[in-house]
Amino acid sequence: MTSFYLSEQQIRFFKTFGYLGFKQLFNAEEVAWITSGFEESIQRVGQGSVHDGSKRTMFGAPIEHTPQMCTLLDDPRICGILGSLLGDDFNYCSGDGNYYTGDTPWHPDGNWGELFAVKIAFYLDPLTADTGCLRVLPGSQDPDHYVRKHAINVNGSVELFGMEPKDFPGVVPLETVPGDLLIFNHDTYHAAYGGGTRRRMFTMNCTRHYHTEHDLNLGYKYISIHSPGGYNVQTGAGMFYSTMLDTASPERMVHLEQPTHIHNVLFPHLARTS
Repeated sequence: MTSFYLSEQQIRFFKTFGYLGFKQLFNAEEVAWITSGFEESIQRVGQGSVHDGSKRTMFGAPIEHTPQMCTLLDDPRICGILGSLLGDDFNYCSGDGNYYTGDTPWHPDGNWGELFAVKIAFYLDPLTADTGCLRVLPGSQDPDHYVRKHAINVNGSVELFGMEPKDFPGVVPLETVPGDLLIFNHDTYHAAYGGGTRRRMFTMNCTRHYHTEHDLNLGYKYISIHSPGGYNVQTGAGMFYSTMLDTASPERMVHLEQPTHIHNVLFPHLARTS
């Protein structure tokens, strides 16, 4: 399998609009083991067995609980996409797995004001505009975007403009089927409307490597919030679960070492001891 670096046009699209989609990046066989790994993980460690559809069920680090799921961080397609946007030495910073229920209102995952952090999203059920697919507001990652510049509450668009939030002007619904992959800037406004009570989705969050003092300060801020320590979760091995670390090649460790060090500094009581 060859590396999957993005074209100049794709990189320009992402930097301009804050998202990209890849149709059928994974084949049926790969979708089968990814779905199986997700289900095993959410049932075993994520309380998926008691999900009743009344609210979202979420658990941390969905790719870190089985050896095969860990290999998603080694996949040359994923590494190529992330490397194109963040640099080949990008940092992997965990993620979340979900059974989603109901609508998800408009929000960004960050407000960094620059291309610092991105989210890769896997959707394990077919989703349309009417059944809970991801919606994005293109360009909203830009600090000068009108929503940010004028502090517009997109979720209050009925009161403000007489239209439902899902129909806000310029919104793009990203319909997907299993095997597709989406990636978006953490600062991009996104939402989901409609759908059932058990929509399966999981993420990988990544940042650029922290080469400068500026980036290092951002990294400490990010990991102080978006990490097991930030959520007071015990992994037994610090920033990552032991399966991710114990099965890691030197190439994978490039993406794990800096977050591990920072997490140990911030949360020494959670550091791995053996």
